[in-house]
Amino acid sequence: MKLSIRPQHDGHSRIPTERVTRDPPSGSPRGLQLQVPDQPRPHAKAAAAAAGSPLRLRRQRRRRLLIKKMPAAGTARGNGSSETFVQPRPHSTAGRWVSLHQGQQERKRVMREACAKYRASSSRKAVTPRHVSRIFVEDRHRVLYCEVPKAGCSNWKRVLMVLAGLASSTADIQHNTVHYGSALKRLDTFDRQGIVRRLSTYTKMLFVREPFERLVSAFRDKFEHPNSYYHPVFGKAILARYRANASREALRTGSGVQFPEFIQYLLDVHRPVGMDIHWDHVSRLCSPCLIDYDFVGKFESMQEDADFFLHLIRAPGNLTFPRFKDRHSQEARTTSRITREYFAQLSSLQRQRTYDFYYMDYLMFNYSKPFSDLY
Repeated sequence: MKLSIRPQHDGHSRIPTERVTRDPPSGSPRGLQLQVPDQPRPHAKAAAAAAGSPLRLRRQRRRRLLIKKMPAAGTARGNGSSETFVQPRPHSTAGRWVSLHQGQQERKRVMREACAKYRASSSRKAVTPRHVSRIFVEDRHRVLYCEVPKAGCSNWKRVLMVLAGLASSTADIQHNTVHYGSALKRLDTFDRQGIVRRLSTYTKMLFVREPFERLVSAFRDKFEHPNSYYHPVFGKAILARYRANASREALRTGSGVQFPEFIQYLLDVHRPVGMDIHWDHVSRLCSPCLIDYDFVGKFESMQEDADFFLHLIRAPGNLTFPRFKDRHSQEARTTSRITREYFAQLSSLQRQRTYDFYYMDYLMFNYSKPFSDLY
């Protein structure tokens, strides 16, 4: 099944700064509102209690005035408007919201430019169910989330389940429910009309992570802990191909894969076993050159980006992105320091080839070269 649609919006953001839109009928896009509140996403009860106070009314009038004067991000001063826009101070709530919005504009600009330069042919392709197979659907708030493993995906699916009314708290949702349950639907399970309508009208978002750090995180999770799938399926094949004189026990269990052996598998064009979503390119998982995402978050600024996104979709004020580690909670998170320790086990040629492997992810999401000797 091919879908003759490429959901683009002429390069314009779907996160306006000036207009407040009502919930539209099912066939029209839903706009996002960039509010500039006194406090980010206040609790509903507190907001209701203060709604009638004179101080609250004065604050609302000031807020409406600020929103009225706020141009869309990327609009230059002196564009003929009779109004003067005074940039809020960076430490104020208004300044923070505007800064985050401008950051989103810049991330999408970089992504579009990389696509135009290196993936020009993608823009002429039709979206197929394969392109949307990693996208999860939350209909109540009209959100499409493309899952990028090792970039906060478990906790984002918990958030979607709370948004959908399937749980009251993210803390109540177990790991197996997140990954092996069927509570959240994928976009490719809908018919052609359902896919097209949601791509055209829902808010599409993804979160990415520094590629080498994401790779090391996946290796630690899948190969340094007991695993009933990755050891027998991937571990055994890797050890049989890349370890000289592997022991019978290693070949029987697939346990004990070392990082250099894993990298040999990753870079082998004739891999003994196929790719996996945990270390595949984001450009393949989410097709960002074909699907025009409205929001691009980063793992490195997760709390700030997540709070901003939840504000934009008008999520309940008491819903925040969970901070807990989903698996191996007693183990330190994979950081840039830990990542460098793993890559120190590789030759300079292996590091270069791994960088080349993830080059489009580095380029599209504006990550710096992780080692100075890379070119």
